[in-house]
Amino acid sequence: MGFTHLAELWYHAAVCVAGGQLMPATAVNGLPDARSIRILIVEDDALIRFAMAEALRDLGVCVIEAANADEAWDYLAADGRVDLVFTDHRMPGSMTGAQLAGRVRASDPARKVVVASADIEADAWPEPIVRKPYDLFDTANMLVELARANRAQADET
Repeated sequence: MGFTHLAELWYHAAVCVAGGQLMPATAVNGLPDARSIRILIVEDDALIRFAMAEALRDLGVCVIEAANADEAWDYLAADGRVDLVFTDHRMPGSMTGAQLAGRVRASDPARKVVVASADIEADAWPEPIVRKPYDLFDTANMLVELARANRAQADET
């Protein structure tokens, strides 16, 4: 008895180096500055983190992933360079996403931080919140635009 079906899975094989670590990235689709953009995703739900990371990589962004705020802070404190931090609010560990955002802002006021949550206290984060569930592709595009704007502003100074 033989096989009657064959399935193949193709994965983007480009590599991006961020913070001394090799990170997967995709080719840039007509966006010359997108490859240099780095976005840190902080999300404890692996499926959500993976889906967002892949959506961003499809847009040509170098993505760094962290499973909680402590892991993200360790990366950033070790001089991990990113243009934008996209963090969930409620996660296991010693910090919430809003607390991580506050630390990031205190250490680098120019760095853009976006917090996502389905349930967050009104006073936890003073800036707009991306409400969960969010549209994956709309949110990924919004994050790329914010990261580009943040990069352009940083390049001007």
